Amino acid sequence: MRDQGKGALGKLDPLPQIRPYEPFAYNAFDLPDPFKPRKIEPAKGNSRLAPDLARRREPLESYPLESLSMVGTLAKNKAAYALVRTPDKDIYQVRSGNFMGQNFGVVTGITDTEIKLKELVQDSAGDWTERSSTLQLQQPDPRTQGGKR
Repeated sequence: MRDQGKGALGKLDPLPQIRPYEPFAYNAFDLPDPFKPRKIEPAKGNSRLAPDLARRREPLESYPLESLSMVGTLAKNKAAYALVRTPDKDIYQVRSGNFMGQNFGVVTGITDTEIKLKELVQDSAGDWTERSSTLQLQQPDPRTQGGKR
């Protein structure tokens, strides 16, 4: 076994040329941080769409819309109300005209299965645009029914 490697000559390629390290200068400190929400700016120009920043905020506006759950509906004096659960497990009644979510969402309609909203969001140019959103009725989880929670 010792004799197998004898007499075998190999050829090695020359080592690659090593280039000196050039440090990169990061010059984007004056650009907005993409991981932080933008500050809300007043409407530019004569935009008809703009949130009322002086309006007293409602409790459900402190939560992102995605964190809220529609858990039921009820009717009082021919008016439809939806029941909304917060991440803190509190339940709120909402009706058309109430605000919810962090994008100035106003409730425009309530059905047995969803809450319809119109939200105001700023586009990349800083102009306010209207966006339709819905919050769907959440079906109860059978694992949490029956007394144990």
